[in-house]
Amino acid sequence: MTPPATPKRPGFPVRLEPDAGTPSATKKVAGRAHPERASGLFDMKIPAKAAVSSGVGLDSRAVRTRMVQKLAAQGISDAQVLAAMGQVERHRFVDTALVNQAYEDTSLPIGLGQTISKPNVVARMLELLRQGVASPSAKLGRVLEIGTGCGYQAAVLGQLASEVYSIERLRGLHDKARENLRALRLANVHLLFGDGMLGYAKGAPYAAIIAAAGGEAIPQAWVEQLAVGGRLVAPMHMAGGAQALVVLDRTAQGVTQTVLEAVHFVPLKSGTS
Repeated sequence: MTPPATPKRPGFPVRLEPDAGTPSATKKVAGRAHPERASGLFDMKIPAKAAVSSGVGLDSRAVRTRMVQKLAAQGISDAQVLAAMGQVERHRFVDTALVNQAYEDTSLPIGLGQTISKPNVVARMLELLRQGVASPSAKLGRVLEIGTGCGYQAAVLGQLASEVYSIERLRGLHDKARENLRALRLANVHLLFGDGMLGYAKGAPYAAIIAAAGGEAIPQAWVEQLAVGGRLVAPMHMAGGAQALVVLDRTAQGVTQTVLEAVHFVPLKSGTS
């Protein structure tokens, strides 16, 4: 019996369906970026292992090591997640006025009513995603992130996954993430501007899907774009209005759902602005 062909990622540039996301152009000609084009999607050229500063202050590896030690003390045990959290410089993704709080275990505003999740929540969700992989040393495959925000979690995912598609519905944050990630040159991270509730069908199926906003239910588009054997981690509203982390596993027999601890994320919304 001939094994099924492995789905290929979309070629670049690609033409996007209406409302499926608008691409970001990051290639440069004559020292400047091309203006954004509605018909093409371009790679964010970012190495899977970005260079790490070894200077002093917030650029020092020591400050990230302390954050990782706190995460481990809080119960995060996945070695690859801890390594990725120690690799990415969180202070480069927050506003200058808040930079001294970058490595504290707290969420911070990033503009437009949105926040960067606290490190413990990012690490916890990524650890849950990785619990779905076959081997502790294996990488995640192709991942879809709903809600790019400032780009921090996409950068961490870039250390853990073979390929990341991250979609943001707010133009201002999409542009901010693009600027934040440009210097890191992560070749496996692709940013999209569009309605995250629709997912990104052209990149499906995904080995993992992660969302940074919570709705009344998990959108059916996400479930359909999740590969058999894949895992989805997202916040969802429960009875009474509280939010909880939900894990969906898709198997050949169907979808199983597990409700975990209470969390607090911004609401999941449709459309773009």
